[in-house]
Amino acid sequence: MTTSSQRSAKVLQTAVAGAAVVLAATACQPLQALEQAPEREDITSVSAEGRQLVEGGDLVMALSAEPDRLDPTTSSSLYTRYVMQTMCQKLYDIDADGELVPQLATALPEVSADGLTVTIPVRDDAVFADGAEFNADAVAATLERHLTLEDSSRKSELGPIADIEAVDDTHVRVTYETPFAPLTAALADRAGMMLSPKALEENGENFGEHPVCVGPFKFVNRVPQTSITVERDPLYYDAENVHLDTITYRIITDANIRAANLRSGDVQVADTISPQDVDALMQEEGVNVLQVGSLGYQGLTINVGNTDGVGEPVGEIDTPLAKQAAIRLALSMSIDREALVNTVFNSWFQPACSPISPSSPFTSELSEDCPPYDPEGAKALLTEAGVETPYAIEMQVSNTPDTLRFAQALQASVADAGFKITILPVEYSTLLDVQSRGDFEMLQLGWSGRVDPHGNMFNFLSTGGGNNYSGYNNAEVDRLLKSAAQTNDQAERAELYGQVVKQVQEDNPLIYLYRQRSLTAYTDNVTGIETFADGVVHLSNAAFVADSGELEGQD
Repeated sequence: MTTSSQRSAKVLQTAVAGAAVVLAATACQPLQALEQAPEREDITSVSAEGRQLVEGGDLVMALSAEPDRLDPTTSSSLYTRYVMQTMCQKLYDIDADGELVPQLATALPEVSADGLTVTIPVRDDAVFADGAEFNADAVAATLERHLTLEDSSRKSELGPIADIEAVDDTHVRVTYETPFAPLTAALADRAGMMLSPKALEENGENFGEHPVCVGPFKFVNRVPQTSITVERDPLYYDAENVHLDTITYRIITDANIRAANLRSGDVQVADTISPQDVDALMQEEGVNVLQVGSLGYQGLTINVGNTDGVGEPVGEIDTPLAKQAAIRLALSMSIDREALVNTVFNSWFQPACSPISPSSPFTSELSEDCPPYDPEGAKALLTEAGVETPYAIEMQVSNTPDTLRFAQALQASVADAGFKITILPVEYSTLLDVQSRGDFEMLQLGWSGRVDPHGNMFNFLSTGGGNNYSGYNNAEVDRLLKSAAQTNDQAERAELYGQVVKQVQEDNPLIYLYRQRSLTAYTDNVTGIETFADGVVHLSNAAFVADSGELEGQD
């Protein structure tokens, strides 16, 4: 007897084969779906032990997509985080174990017994790249901007703040209307990047055209669609541990071309290596790969109410897909996540059904539950909904080979359940604008993930959230998310987030599909590179080494 999973795998193999014809330039071959993906060990850093560091040089990193505006207050792109990591340090960061650690702060925050007052101690030995003093006043000014700038994406990340005050030069006090447990985690991301008050005064909303922060490197220039260059900042408080002269981030969207540039030595680091290339790269002399599981997810965002742009009041979209949760549930039930992911991505990625990683301390049975793969049940739901089948949906995706390959396999996999997906490929940066405007029926994008589930859920699922691209509006979800943010009890928070997942899996404004494994390749003439579960590649302490022959790639 042939099972539904076996039928799904056969359909997907056929779809992947078809995708390989359409995307002939990728040279991808169809792969067999596996019953279970193999366990893989995280490799998060390149050790410098026993190697002689070389001072200076220009390291080139190939980016798989163009970053958006280099403004921590408004940015929504993972690739912007790559670049800003070298220029704009945060109050806190995460380490290889996913633990929160101080960066521009000197210790974890002190929280009052009632949870309403948070005091953050900050460094007294740092200055901004333009010479402006880093102190508590600068921290307060940055946080105020995050809260008040009209198009800020950080406001809902910071919670219900009532007041921000610089107590003295090295202490900032944040007062809340209600307790807010995720603050420290939020300050370990873009909300925690501190901006020069001098640059803010001079450039205002145009800060992103020439960002100025505290960091090992400072901004030099940007050539749109081509590159971004940063150089070592002599004013940095730990400048003696910065080894490179410059870092050039080169935009190379094609995974095959990124891999070819690594092999030739034209670039030394490349992000988002394709699962179609990584096995071969790992066998090659002179190239190595960092790999780590992700806290984020990839999924389908369905527009159920984003009529006037993200963050605006929810409107009405008069389509069955937007108005009937049963149709969206049918779509979720028509997807065999395991067969799809293993077939398309050579078992390098993991199926996902929620925004909470199974490795998170906030995971629960509810957050790990998956909708059943049930194409016959999906057909029945479409029949009950009274819609004509095959039900047509337009799906916008980024126009990279791996994404298109996945999209075509998804298109084939849901056809048996009565869906007809039309794929519309667009540039990644354009897709970010499309989702913000609400100019889509359905799109496929992801989120790189945060250590606290609040960062993966509140902005995306709460009414009016800064990343609520679907225009989702559910009062019970709002209540659960706010309740989870108000308690420090980990078990209680996990239970509340699990209840959110359960409701979202009934409503399906966002259908979670899979969790990437961050694959970062590098040449063996560099060291000091790190990548953690939040998906960011760290180059601040990278260096060329003298014990690997000629130093390729230096200008």
